[in-house]
Amino acid sequence: MLLATFTGCASNKDFAEGKRLITEGKLDTGLASLERAAREEPDNREIRAVLVRQREAVAASLLLEADGARSSGDLDVATQGYRRVLEISQRNERAQAGLEAIEMDRRHIVLLKQAGKLLDDNDHNGAEAKIRLVMQENPMQRDARQLIKRLTELGLHVDKIEPVLKTAFKQPITLEFRDTGLKSIFEIMARTSGINFVFDKDVKQDTKTTIFIRNNHIEDVFKLLLVTNQLTHKVLNENTVLIYPNTPAKQKEYQELMLRSFYVANVDVKVMVAMIRGLVKTKDIHVDERLNLFVMKDTPEAIHLVERLLALNDLADPEVMLEVEILEITRSDLLNLGVQFPDQMRVKMLNTPMGGLPVGANFEISQDTVGGGGISSRGLIGTIVNPALIANFKQTGSIVNVLANPRIRVKNREKAKILIGDKVPVVTSNATATGVITSSVSYLDVGLKLDVEPVISLQDEVSIKVGLEVSNIVKEVPLTGGGLAYQVGTRTAATTLSLKDGETQVLAGLISDDERTTFSKLPGFGSLPGIGRLFTNQTNNRTKTEIALLITPRIVRNIARPTKLDSEFHFGTENTIGRPLMTAGKVAARSLSMSSSSTAGVAVSMAEVEPALTGEFGPVSAAAGAAQPNLALLAPSEVSPGKPFSVSVNLAGGENLPAAELELNYDASALEALDAGGKSGTRLLKLSKGGGSAELQFRVIAQRPGTTQISIQKLTLQGRNGDPPMQIALPPAVNIDIR
Repeated sequence: MLLATFTGCASNKDFAEGKRLITEGKLDTGLASLERAAREEPDNREIRAVLVRQREAVAASLLLEADGARSSGDLDVATQGYRRVLEISQRNERAQAGLEAIEMDRRHIVLLKQAGKLLDDNDHNGAEAKIRLVMQENPMQRDARQLIKRLTELGLHVDKIEPVLKTAFKQPITLEFRDTGLKSIFEIMARTSGINFVFDKDVKQDTKTTIFIRNNHIEDVFKLLLVTNQLTHKVLNENTVLIYPNTPAKQKEYQELMLRSFYVANVDVKVMVAMIRGLVKTKDIHVDERLNLFVMKDTPEAIHLVERLLALNDLADPEVMLEVEILEITRSDLLNLGVQFPDQMRVKMLNTPMGGLPVGANFEISQDTVGGGGISSRGLIGTIVNPALIANFKQTGSIVNVLANPRIRVKNREKAKILIGDKVPVVTSNATATGVITSSVSYLDVGLKLDVEPVISLQDEVSIKVGLEVSNIVKEVPLTGGGLAYQVGTRTAATTLSLKDGETQVLAGLISDDERTTFSKLPGFGSLPGIGRLFTNQTNNRTKTEIALLITPRIVRNIARPTKLDSEFHFGTENTIGRPLMTAGKVAARSLSMSSSSTAGVAVSMAEVEPALTGEFGPVSAAAGAAQPNLALLAPSEVSPGKPFSVSVNLAGGENLPAAELELNYDASALEALDAGGKSGTRLLKLSKGGGSAELQFRVIAQRPGTTQISIQKLTLQGRNGDPPMQIALPPAVNIDIR
């Protein structure tokens, strides 16, 4: 039966053809041949086993190719790969999940294209809403994170989810009130901006308020009034706002809460939750260590803050591949030369049994009569125990080279161990009081042991703690109670070294040179000068061992240092997480303003109220003022050599402005403009009517760290012949650090 089975397998052409095709890379036709062979011989276990094994291998290969295509953005090829896997294995969960992920990727691509178009049209709120839809499903989506970074560079807050006011909330207003009721001020703001203010019953509307502010946005004035009167608000729709006291009891009544589940991919979930509890002060949080998941309940602002913290800190551990070469060279030389004479002789009575045959040479000492009485006695016999004479002419030598080249992949700050050698059993016997003897076996590591612990830095340097131990068995030591122990010779070396990625370090010098000389000679004759060498047996034994260790780290994955925009963002206040920045922009002279900030070229000022504003005022009045044009220059504060970056110019607050032309200057020795212009260090930018923005792309060409500047030297307004001149302050120069 066995012969028939093997004969059938050998004669099945489809089986052999299928294995050959799969080996050549023709997966589909190879599997088809194996399936035909299985149908022809359904009871053949060998064919069925090969079919199942090859089917799993082909499915794994196709899944790997499909995952790579999806990661590179080729969704069509990835779809074909996943469908081929489902044709092979209809219930493959990874292929089904891959198809669902591709559908989600296609939907995200459409949403992000729409968000990019809205962003180009300056509809920041609409773009932000679409980006948030993508980030909720895939927080690590690359294009969505780039758009968020773009919004952050423009100074927008992407953490808002409440309805946005779409009335004249950005309109400038002038308010001059002394000891006026809060209700009257909000009524004037409502008539000016078209916003409906709804007050909670506990709001003291008769609270007296004094405010002097000119030509500032209604939004800034509104937030300033709320903060100074311990109030807060909730946007109900695009023109309705609810105002209520900022107390814990009212926060529980009006503040919206969200539930969100966060899956932590790389970091320990307990470490992440400890950070969130310490920073965000979230109390309602549940941890599932089995799924590495935590669920939290908090305000939308706190939820979105945790999203950014998770995206910033949930990173894969750095890994390094250590290429190790270990070379052990052992040389031994043995010389045994000379004549070995016997060193023992025994004498016994002839009538005493020897207990065995005599060994070596025998001789007798006999005497027939002992003493005068004629007593007869047997003689004595002498025996030489060891051989009488041996001549040694022996010389041996050996050279042993042991070369090991292991490669081991290690995570950051984790220990790895390499053992090249043997585990020698050590048997120990113990006798109990009852006479029972028990034996136990333990194992002793003998050979070459290497312990490494790498620490990977952000500068692509690897600091490695290295522990090297070389051991060998010197001799065996028998135990009295039974068993066997070993005397082990050991050489160890421990050090800490720092290497760059791909740099090789040689650790050598572990040399053991052992030379032993032993000799045996015939007493008296061996000490004679000259001929004494004929009565001497001498043994010379020399062993030399040298070990060299070469170690080369190659970083497989490392953490990229985040930019300032990614790692530094607004937190809010201690009482209100995620509250927007409280600012009031200075847009006209004699206005009361708070601090203002921008991405680069920051200028923080606190304008003082003129003495005339401190006297008595006439009737309470409020009027909407015209906005003063504001020119801003935005650029990153830090850039890297060889990396491109963008610089934008924005002219806002002048809806009636004509077209403008400005001159942008930069250091041509440190920066290179990526447009079609020359390398003169000057660019002319044109802005359309009503203001607008312009953007230029630069690249750092300086090779050394330093600081460079970009500035606006001249602004020209076109078509203003005969009109009164308009003063537009030029922004300060922007300092850019090259690191």
